[in-house]
Amino acid sequence: MGLALARMSAGTLARWAVPAIVVELVIGFLLGNTVLPFEAIQPISGLTELGVLTLFFQVGLEVRSDLLASRRGTILRLVALSCLAPLLGYWPLTQAFGMAPATALLCLACVAATGTGVTLRLLAQRGALRTPSGRLLVGVSVLDDLPAIGLLSLSVALGGSNWNNGPGWGGMALGLAAAGLSLLAAGQWRRRGGAAPASPLAVLILLIGSAWIGEVSGLTSLLGALWGGVLLNRLHPEPQRLGGLLTVLSEVFLPLYFISVGMRIQAGTLVQSEAWGLALLLLLLAVTSKLLCGLGVSAADRRAGIDRWQVVYGLMPRGLPGLVFASTALAAGVINGVQFSALVLMVSCTTVVGLLLLERRLQAQQKTPGANAGG
Repeated sequence: MGLALARMSAGTLARWAVPAIVVELVIGFLLGNTVLPFEAIQPISGLTELGVLTLFFQVGLEVRSDLLASRRGTILRLVALSCLAPLLGYWPLTQAFGMAPATALLCLACVAATGTGVTLRLLAQRGALRTPSGRLLVGVSVLDDLPAIGLLSLSVALGGSNWNNGPGWGGMALGLAAAGLSLLAAGQWRRRGGAAPASPLAVLILLIGSAWIGEVSGLTSLLGALWGGVLLNRLHPEPQRLGGLLTVLSEVFLPLYFISVGMRIQAGTLVQSEAWGLALLLLLLAVTSKLLCGLGVSAADRRAGIDRWQVVYGLMPRGLPGLVFASTALAAGVINGVQFSALVLMVSCTTVVGLLLLERRLQAQQKTPGANAGG
């Protein structure tokens, strides 16, 4: 019922650039604080995470050798700025809020993340996906979250409540060794003409198995699922043909995941000044870091038709990755409920504000087509 209500409401609110993610979070918050607490569905929460793992698997599937063939320098500059600029907030988080290093790194991972999925969807709806700015955002979207996933894995390794009794640094080393060996094995299998996994069952086994190895080694299931997509890309000659199954999984399970995230937000945490103070600091850091990304768009890029502000606004929403990072850290004991609520507030605000600004920019460019390269 919650999912049906979220889907029906999302269509109406889309005209104000309110993404379905925010609607599903609100529905989950209302459910979790009234008739259905999160503890009631926690035993089956793994099913809701299947949609998230599928999306990260698809990201790995898109990591190709020709990814940087077009505008390599611009893509790398934007990825570097997107990752490094949030690190300026490490000192304020540890000093002003007394955060442990692992907690501060997790907050910075959420700030560094980019939910370009909602951005690309809006560009496709407005027919702007094939513009120079749209193509640049597609290239950045695949690489932009990789450094943030690394920060997430490091924060869980340093501050996870089960880390000392779990895999530890030895488990992480074994996980990295398994990743390297699997890549070599995939290359050997392909060169010897071995059959590539093509059935839905084989793809599911690879997805879930990779996510499980990432989880038990301490690298997080997200990084494991992403690596599984990289392996499948190496094994399959035409991996894009497998997109149908993955799309179905994400469309079915992803909305349930966002509802479950909203159910984890306790209403009591929203009346605490610490939550709102931290949310404001994170929001300021999130907006500033993406504004700095505008410096990565050079004059030559603008002459080629790339609009600096369209790129900045397109990178601003945190969307799915920010919520996934926060939920993973909460489950691992890296952050508490107040910090989780602050992160969800930051993710929701940046997603809505970024999409609103991008929508207005696109409308202005449609009225004055010659302004697309404006700066």
